[in-house]
Amino acid sequence: MPPLADVPIRSADELTTRWRTLLDPLEFAVRSLWLSWFGTDNRMLPIVIPVDGIPLAPEPEMLANLRQVHDSIVAEQLGGVGHLALALCRPGEPVVRGDDEGWVDALRAAMDGGSWSLHLAAGGEVTTLVEAPPWIWPR
Repeated sequence: MPPLADVPIRSADELTTRWRTLLDPLEFAVRSLWLSWFGTDNRMLPIVIPVDGIPLAPEPEMLANLRQVHDSIVAEQLGGVGHLALALCRPGEPVVRGDDEGWVDALRAAMDGGSWSLHLAAGGEVTTLVEAPPWIWPR
C-alpha cells in the first residue's frame, strides 16, 4: 500500500475520510488544530502539523501566524498554488457549538483569498465545517 501522502484526494468525502484516518482514535483531551496541505495534484504534503492547546476563541496573532505559515508553504513547497486542510479537534460531543463557529468566522477572515477547508473532530466523529473550494477537486 502506498504512503498516505501518495494517495490523491479526489472529493470532499475523501478528505473527510483522510482526516478520520489521520486523527484516529477520534477522542481528544485538549483542543488542537491540525494543518495539512495539498498541491494541484491533490496529493498531501508528507507533513501534518498539530497545534495543541489552542484557545476556545482564536487569537489574532495566532491567525496571522497561521496565514504566514500557509503562504510560505504554498510558495516554497507547492509552486504558489495549494490548499490548506484544517481539522479543529476538541473534547466533547460531535455537535457544532458557538466556539466552533467562532473559529470558522475567524479563519474565513484570516484566510481571505486563500484556499482552505475546515473539519471538526469531536466525540468520535469528523464533520465538515467549511468545504474546500469546488475547483480543488477535479470532476
